[in-house]
Amino acid sequence: MQLSATQLANHLHKGLRPLYVLHGDEALLVQEAADAIRAAARAQGYTERSVHIVAGAHFDWGAVLAAGSSLSLFADKQIVEVRIPSGKPGKDGSAALQQLAEAAPGNEGVLTLVLLPRLDKATRSGAWFTALDGAGMTVQIDSVERAQLPAWIAQRLAAQGQRVAPGEEGQRTLAFFADRVEGNLLAAHQEISKLALLHPPGELSWAQVEAAVLNVARYDVFKLSEAVLAGQPARVQRMLDGLQAEGEAEVLVHWALAEDIRALKRVKDAMAAGKPLPMALRENRIWGPRERLFERVLPRLGDATTARLLHAAHVVDGIVKGLKAPDWPADGWQALQRLAMQLCRACMPTPPRPR
Repeated sequence: MQLSATQLANHLHKGLRPLYVLHGDEALLVQEAADAIRAAARAQGYTERSVHIVAGAHFDWGAVLAAGSSLSLFADKQIVEVRIPSGKPGKDGSAALQQLAEAAPGNEGVLTLVLLPRLDKATRSGAWFTALDGAGMTVQIDSVERAQLPAWIAQRLAAQGQRVAPGEEGQRTLAFFADRVEGNLLAAHQEISKLALLHPPGELSWAQVEAAVLNVARYDVFKLSEAVLAGQPARVQRMLDGLQAEGEAEVLVHWALAEDIRALKRVKDAMAAGKPLPMALRENRIWGPRERLFERVLPRLGDATTARLLHAAHVVDGIVKGLKAPDWPADGWQALQRLAMQLCRACMPTPPRPR
C-alpha cells in the first residue's frame, strides 16, 4: 500500500506494519523517514537491528532471509534493514524480496525496512516491488524542487521556533536562503540548524540570514535545463557559474542545452505533421516537469527562432571541442552562457499587457 511522506508520521502514531519500503534520491528525507520508523519500532520493543547492504552480483540473500527468521537471545523483536543502493536486486534478489514479502504478515517479531533509490514506473511495476507493496507500506520520497524550497525552509525554521519577517522582506529572505542551498538539501538542513545555534527563537532578520547562511548550492545539468525552459535568466546564470566552479564537463552542459533545442524542433515538426501535442511529447519521451514546460514554450516558439537556436547549438558544439567560430567567444563556458541565454529568452513568459 502506498503512503505519502507527509502521511508517515500520522500513520506511525496509529501502529506499525510489518514491512516498509522507502524509495527516493533525497538522502536527508529518506534518512529522516527511516529514523521515524525505527523510533516507532523501538518504542514497541524492536530493540535489535541488522543491516544488509546489497552490493555486487554475489550478495548473499540467504543471510537476509535467515535474519528474519532467527530469534535473538536478548530480544524477541528485531528490525531487518535491507539497503539496495542500485535499486536493482537482480534475479536472486527479486525472488528473495518476494519471499520476504510473503513471510512479513505472519512474522510478528520482525519489522522489515527496505531502502531504495528513486524508482521508475517500470521498476515499480515489477514482481518484487509489487509484492513488497502488497505486503506492507511503500513511501515515495520526492525531492524538494526549487519552487517549493522557500516554504520548506520556513517550515523547518518554524519547527525550531524561528521565522522570517512577514511580507515582502520575509519572502526575499527565504528566496535568498533557497538560492544559497538549492540542490543540496542536507546542507540546507545544516544551515537551518546553524541558525538555531546562532540566534534565539523568534524572528530572523535579512541581515542575520545573509551573514550566517553559506553558499552551498549544488546544481546538475538537468535542473539547468528546467531553469532555461522556465525562462529564469538569473537562476540560469547562477547554475552555470556553479557548474563551472564544480568542474562539470562543458560537453555535458552543451548536450543538455542542445538536446532541449532538438527536442523542441522534433515536437514542432510532429505537430506540423498533424499529431496532437500530447502524442508528440510522448513519442519524444518528454514527461514530468519538462512536459509542462514544453507545453508552455512551444506555442510561442517560431520556426525562425528554432532555426537560429539549432544553428547556435551547432556552433557551440565546435567551440566546446576546441574550434573557433566568428562572432562567438572562444571560451567554452562563455559560449555556453550565450547559448543558454538565447534559449532562456526564447522561453521567457510573455509579460501581461497593461490595462
